[in-house]
Amino acid sequence: MPSPVERTHVPVLLDRCLGLLAPAIERPGAVVVDATLGLGGHSEAMLERFPGVTLVGLDRDTDALERSGRRLAAYEGRTLLVHAVYDELPRVLADAGLPSIDGVLFDLGVSSMQLDDADRGFAYSQDAPLDMRMDQTRGITAAEVLNTYSAQDIARVLREYGEERFARRIADAVVRERAKEPFDTSARLVDLVRESIPAPARRTGGNPAKRTFQALRIEVNGELEVLERALPAAVDALAVGGRIVVMSYQSLEDRITKRVLAGYASTDVPPDLPFVPEGHEPELRLVTRGSEKASEQEIAENPRAASVRLRAAERMRAAA
Repeated sequence: MPSPVERTHVPVLLDRCLGLLAPAIERPGAVVVDATLGLGGHSEAMLERFPGVTLVGLDRDTDALERSGRRLAAYEGRTLLVHAVYDELPRVLADAGLPSIDGVLFDLGVSSMQLDDADRGFAYSQDAPLDMRMDQTRGITAAEVLNTYSAQDIARVLREYGEERFARRIADAVVRERAKEPFDTSARLVDLVRESIPAPARRTGGNPAKRTFQALRIEVNGELEVLERALPAAVDALAVGGRIVVMSYQSLEDRITKRVLAGYASTDVPPDLPFVPEGHEPELRLVTRGSEKASEQEIAENPRAASVRLRAAERMRAAA
């Protein structure tokens, strides 16, 4: 039986994602990858709407896999759920004997389940252990980052991954305070960030700890490095006519997505050449014009859609 979190979970831009993927996965025998399975909302909708599709679902979070497995139990014969990070897609497909796929969906960032579980430490609004690992079976925690990194490295993380203007002030305060007592819960960090940021800067932009928590989460999970590897791997796995849909929730992810998709959608032919020789056509066609946002109505119904940026592309030819 679904948990309260599963019952109230609303997948972001669900209809738009299904509509963008439909031309590639509505035929019988199509294979679609949900690279960020989470609670399985998007996957469930794809399996229900496209009865001929087989779904491969990936998630680094073992709790997410267990919950989505229950949710998708009725489709067991058409699903393969794998404990893996999405940059491991080539290995997963090779192990499954799948030479190519017809669609792939990325719903990036922290999941609803992880935000709603106070013990995971993702939410700055609740006091909790400073963990922030999406895969709790491996890797360092946010507390370890705060308690072991140098002030210079903490500042780099906050500046690069949180775009925090006061990164060095916060980093120096962390190093000073951890000498008195190591960091282990989120409330103390939230208070430290608030005290480190000048009062005028605290008056806008919501909770001042938001950028710090984002930066720590990205560092702990290696999110941007993983995405840099995962997107090209996903595009390379697409069959001709296959589609990729990516939903980002912060500018760093969206910039990477834009750059990777634009690279595949460009050609190496000089602009003054009157024709494009065979084999030099772009590998991708961009399906969306720039990045799409959620409507005001969807944001009202699902506040977590407020920051989403969606991009999609279709594979036009095989790799050279």
